[in-house]
Amino acid sequence: MSSLAVRVGARVRSVLPTRADLAGMGRSPRRDLLAGLTVAIVALPLALGFGVSSGLGAEAGLATAVVAGALAAVFGGSNLQVSGPTGAMTVVLVPIVARYGPGGVLTVGLLAGLMLIALALVRAGRYMQYVPAPVVEGFTLGIACVIGLQQVPNALGVAKPEGDKVLVVTWRAVETFAGAPNWTAAGLAAAVVAVMLTGARWRPVVPFSLLAVIGATVVAQLCHLDAARPIGDLPAWLPAPSLAFLDLGALGSLLAPAVAVAALAALESLLSASVADGMTVGQKHDPDKELFGQGLANLAAPLFGGVPATGAIARTAVNVRTGASSRLAALTHAAILAVIVFAAAPLVSRIPLAALAGVLIATAIRMVEVGSLRAMARATRSDGLVLILTAVATVALDLVYAVIIGLLAAGALALRAVAKQVRLDQVSLKEDLTGDHSAEEHALLAEHIVAYRIDGPLFFAAAHRFLLELSDVADVRVVILRMSRVTTMDATGALVLKDAVTKLNRRGITVLASGVRPGQRRVLDSVGALGLLRAATGDDYTGTPEAVAAARSHLRGAGVLAPACPGPPPPVSPPCAPSARR
Repeated sequence: MSSLAVRVGARVRSVLPTRADLAGMGRSPRRDLLAGLTVAIVALPLALGFGVSSGLGAEAGLATAVVAGALAAVFGGSNLQVSGPTGAMTVVLVPIVARYGPGGVLTVGLLAGLMLIALALVRAGRYMQYVPAPVVEGFTLGIACVIGLQQVPNALGVAKPEGDKVLVVTWRAVETFAGAPNWTAAGLAAAVVAVMLTGARWRPVVPFSLLAVIGATVVAQLCHLDAARPIGDLPAWLPAPSLAFLDLGALGSLLAPAVAVAALAALESLLSASVADGMTVGQKHDPDKELFGQGLANLAAPLFGGVPATGAIARTAVNVRTGASSRLAALTHAAILAVIVFAAAPLVSRIPLAALAGVLIATAIRMVEVGSLRAMARATRSDGLVLILTAVATVALDLVYAVIIGLLAAGALALRAVAKQVRLDQVSLKEDLTGDHSAEEHALLAEHIVAYRIDGPLFFAAAHRFLLELSDVADVRVVILRMSRVTTMDATGALVLKDAVTKLNRRGITVLASGVRPGQRRVLDSVGALGLLRAATGDDYTGTPEAVAAARSHLRGAGVLAPACPGPPPPVSPPCAPSARR
């Protein structure tokens, strides 16, 4: 067997669940079963609502919660993660449905699953830690706004207007409502929102979302509220797996949406798993296994008519708070939802769309952590700017562009902050001008030699300012650059240093360097800067005293200092006592 096959096999085995992962499912079964039941009760209205919002119908949300929830629970990298349809994913799916239809969404889910598995095999999960917190907070705020805006048509009881921009669709829905108000739907949605938000403060562990949906459904049925449109017929069981939706001719055009879905699934799932770790003691998720589990879940869900899935932060938080300790809780949640699909499809089909819209509006409101946003905005101006920019881009553009814009903005501001750290400070040579110098020679050396210490990174973002500062050096004979505190250097920084040395050489100023590190020496040599620093004395120096000695020899050679005596000075009137010529 080739070494490549061995390495691939090892990578595949590393992302599969181990015996230890599965053994934990038997430690506290009662607690896990109770947690799974609670999560299923919370997840039912969310799965229905997100399925409707995606454009594929409530049955697609249920299929995703059952199939993806079970597979991600078994094969994922977190013991506490709960997966299924989410609001963030719905935001991405709406324009895909509008452009490519339901078959396009299912194909995108299949492609995204393959991409997630590939990311797991190349160990891409570890890069989640490099996403800045302001980007995540802005992303979450933007998603909450989009989820809320997407529910406006159903909450107002109007048909969803055409369009794929959430702001435009919302405005058109409000205009339609203003022309023919549907107060029944609006009242049901508002009542569900009020019950959920009030109940969450009063008794956080009670599933008020389900109670509110049941109450709204009962009221709509008893009062014959025809204006409260129901979900509609649901299948009594999951459809048989099928690839009939796959359109091979459209694969090329669906690659870009699939990349967006895979990126969002990876980001949200790893973020949710990190949140679960933070809420517990002793739990630590494996990011690569989590990507692998989400990949399998997204491969399977479209085969049963489900939409792409991710780890769900809200349901995962409920799972942790209700005492879950292993994967059995998430697996139980998926099994209970499957039973509900089988046993209660006719009842579920009568739920008013306005009630589900109220559930999602309340969920969006609860996603916004005001205290966290306030703290992030107060941290630094840069953090606040990145947060706002990411949130606005999420609402105005789409999630993937928003994350890219947020990362670019955060990176640019970080580079700007790092670039400001580079300093060029003139330092005293008193400690280095020791030895057999007369007072007059000491004064001349101090007059003709100046030393500068470079602190911080010398790279492209800081190079221009460094060039201006170094080029303004006063008219001396020798400049010593103390470079032991240069933290990093790239080709741009080396080129700028070369340019500055060249300009100083043209003014008759010799530039010597001390404390150049081996890695920096290689960069300087690659652009020809090291040769300029060695031109006068043939070397660069490990310490400043050696550079001062070389500068002294250079000044003697240039006639600035008198040559040194060949031997010890005679007792009377030494003919070659150190003297200076101006």
